[in-house]
Amino acid sequence: MFIRRLSLHQVRRFDSVELAPQPGINLITGDNGAGKTSVLEALHVMAYGRSFRGRVRDGLVRQGQEALDVFVEWDEQRSGADSATRRKAGLRHSGHDWKGRLDGEDVAQLGNLCAALAVVTFEPGSHALVSGGGEPRRRFLDWGLFHVEPDFLSLWRRYSRALKQRNALLKQGGHPNALDAWDRELAEAGEPLTSRRQHYLDRLQHRTISLAQDLAPHLGIQSLTLSPGWRKQELSLSDALLLARDRDGLAGYTSVGPHRADWSVGFATIPGRDALSRGQAKLTALTCLLAQAEDYAEQRGEWPVIALDDLASELDRTHQARVLDRLRAAPAQIFITATETPAALQDRTDITRFHVEHGHVQLVP
Repeated sequence: MFIRRLSLHQVRRFDSVELAPQPGINLITGDNGAGKTSVLEALHVMAYGRSFRGRVRDGLVRQGQEALDVFVEWDEQRSGADSATRRKAGLRHSGHDWKGRLDGEDVAQLGNLCAALAVVTFEPGSHALVSGGGEPRRRFLDWGLFHVEPDFLSLWRRYSRALKQRNALLKQGGHPNALDAWDRELAEAGEPLTSRRQHYLDRLQHRTISLAQDLAPHLGIQSLTLSPGWRKQELSLSDALLLARDRDGLAGYTSVGPHRADWSVGFATIPGRDALSRGQAKLTALTCLLAQAEDYAEQRGEWPVIALDDLASELDRTHQARVLDRLRAAPAQIFITATETPAALQDRTDITRFHVEHGHVQLVP
């Protein structure tokens, strides 16, 4: 997957910017606050429907403007195909409403637009994947499944709709017969959803441990363990929902199920994520993200786009070099932002360079 054109309009400091990235490493430099991270944010919005800094309405749209526009054109190479397919996607987002087009057709659901372009992003807040709450870890699992299993999105939507209906009934003090129907729906969607997550995490575990040995052997990553959101070893989801019904009725929401799932990283000598330093959490998160990218490449026959924001300040020179050596060995397109050329790239001549200044992005000869 190689982005050939990236256009931004009314994104933070930018009025209108267009880049023509190349395969391999694309380095975007500029002073602090110049807007280099905004380029990766716009790419992230197209791939995830939101910025990695927060919601679109929280400052991503340029001040005084109604909406931002992002357009991406890329080549996609699937397993067994003789040649790449050129694809195009556009998104207009006001922070409240959005309109999207994919390959010349209007898109009705944002998830369908996001499913087209795969971007794995490592940024200063990525340590939350390991040290934060469960929501980013659930999103991590579901992103992987969303992209490598075509029917996962419909299963996830089925569960989400049933959860919304059950919660609404609980708040209204709904009749048990009505709750029975939604319990069945939750169980019928939730059990296979959890099985998919478990299978995916099992697959990632082997790859993550192997990667950690190369990138950060001192971490001693040993396992990835799923907590499904209920006592799965003792109860079916249907039984767990029934047993929790009285408690859920008092609380007004569903307390058990895949929406409460989480997963954790096991270490050889570190007691748990609470004992990790910030640097260790970042390295662990990056290892998991790169393992996810490698799994995507194996399952789909092409690499996702890799976006590394402010790499030099997030990793020391040794770990920068290890990560970039690993990525250079793969046919991945990589975007890196930095205030200046990272130490690990100082002597490289095979990279494409862009510089951000005064609201403009220019190709550096």
